[in-house]
Parts: sequence; C-alpha cells; structure tokens
Amino acid sequence: MTIFKKIKQNLFAVAMILAYIVLFIARPATGIDAVKNSGYYIKEMLMIMPVIFVLTALLDMWVPKEKIMRFLGTEAKSKGVFLSFVIGSISAGPVYAAFPMCVMLHKKGASVRNIVIILSSWAVIKVPMLLNEAKFLGVKFMAIRWVLTVIAIILFSWITARIVKDSDLPDEALPRPGLQVNRDACMGCALCAKTHPALFEMQGKKASVKAHAADSPALDTLPSAIAACPVHAIAFSKE
Repeated sequence: MTIFKKIKQNLFAVAMILAYIVLFIARPATGIDAVKNSGYYIKEMLMIMPVIFVLTALLDMWVPKEKIMRFLGTEAKSKGVFLSFVIGSISAGPVYAAFPMCVMLHKKGASVRNIVIILSSWAVIKVPMLLNEAKFLGVKFMAIRWVLTVIAIILFSWITARIVKDSDLPDEALPRPGLQVNRDACMGCALCAKTHPALFEMQGKKASVKAHAADSPALDTLPSAIAACPVHAIAFSKE
C-alpha cells in the first residue's frame, strides 16, 4: 500500500522513468541522447535557480505590495500590460526561471493577465532572442514575427484571465488557523525542513508541518521560515 501511495505522490516522475525505460528498449541510442540532454538541463537548472531564488527573495523584501498592485494589478490596465511586456522582454535566462518570480508577483497583487504576459514575453520575445533572430533570419522577419506574437500574447492573456481566476492559483487558498504548507506550490527544496526541523519535515519530496504545540518555542522562528521560502508556500494564521 505504501508503494502505491509513493507512486501516486510522484506520478510524473514515475511516468518519466517509464518513458526512459521504454525508449532505451526501443531505441538505445536515442535513450542515451535523451539522458545526456536531461543531464544538461538539470545542470543548467542547478546553476541558475539558486540565483533566481535569491533575486526573488530580494524583490519580495524590497518591493512593497502596493507598488506591485499599482503597476501590475488588475487596475493597472494598459500600463500594467506595457510594464509586463518590458519585464519579460528584458529578462535573462530560461523561462522556467520566471516561475518563482511570477509566484511572488501574483502573491503581491499582480493580475493573472499580466503574469501570462510576463511568462509569454520571457519565452518568445526577449531582447537577446530578437537580436539573434534578426541576425540569422533578417530584420523584416523578426519585426513581423514580433508584432504578430505581441498581438497573440495580448489575446491569449485576456482569454486566460477570463478562465483562470486568482482563487485558482495555489497561493490564493483560503488561510486556515495554524501553520500551513501549500503542497501545490512547494517545490521540494527542503530549505524549511533543514533550517526549522522542529516545525517542518519532508514527505513525498514535499514539505509538511510537523505536529507541534500551539505555544511551542519553535514558533518564534516562524517568520524567518516564511520569509525564506522561495515560492512562498508557508503561511500562518492565528484565526
């Protein structure tokens, strides 16, 4: 029963392992190439993501929520759309580096539409990408593709904002009394479990709250645990 529970908790990882096994059996050479490519991207992530987490934490501390709501919130309208395109376009690094930052921005009041624009522009219209595109495919091709892509991003962001609401995102779950870990948002970095072992533990590669008394001295360190979580998956409510 425990094995099936573990498989259910790590269904995606199990599916990937099975896919690799099938690939190795059917086409060994392709399987070897796939493992090499996966190793390259894992190495890249290990090099990039710690820097992204640090930058995200610094932005979270330095940029007040009121500023995010004013410039990237629902009421920002065209100003927010423009700024979202700028943020995504001048970014550096692969698109997966944008996810922790977007979680932080949304938690501080950025709208779903502007999050979609940031992610989309980060992926397909970054300035370094456009420069290389113009170099190899020509300025005309780059300009037309950029205009059509911007129009598509605006359209898709509007549609997404109509379908996906703020309450659908993991970090917007209604708070419950006591200490909580949003396991949907948790990325399994184990930082909280390592620095605050009296409060947190890892279960199925996700952080969970340990049983503790309501007046436990360990709760005195809770603010630092909440602030240190790179994806803001930890919450505490007294009511």
